[in-house]
Amino acid sequence: MTEFRINGKQVTVEEDQHTPLLWIVRDTVGLKGTKFGCGIGMCGACTVHVGGRPTRSCITPLSAVDGADITTIEGLDPKGQHPVQRAWLDLQVPQCGYCQSGQIMQVAAMLKDFPQPTDADIDAVMTGNLCRCMTYSRIRDAIKRAARDMSENKG
Repeated sequence: MTEFRINGKQVTVEEDQHTPLLWIVRDTVGLKGTKFGCGIGMCGACTVHVGGRPTRSCITPLSAVDGADITTIEGLDPKGQHPVQRAWLDLQVPQCGYCQSGQIMQVAAMLKDFPQPTDADIDAVMTGNLCRCMTYSRIRDAIKRAARDMSENKG
């Protein structure tokens, strides 16, 4: 038995401890926003927060999250109104949208560490999140918009 909190809800699962967290999130818990991309932690589509940190769920075994707090794209903001989500929509970042939950989760964590990220910060943090549609310029613009909006709402 493995116990953890996902999006604030206590969950207990009885699954093989080597099962990737991604499949627990999608198949056992039923949250489909987190996507399977490469399966080796290189594309970022499966990014969730574990203990507030971006984590590649496709390579994180269930055993690593016992007692953890996990946040998926569905839990970032229940109404989809997190500043990063709003910036994504305002600037029409997604094309196919497949990578977007992972991109958004990575950015939400990044903005805690870099509230006013430079282009170099964005490049360093986002380099592991791939977008097949190549919307990188819109992603960068949305990151800056979200950072600005978060800064304005603090003051």
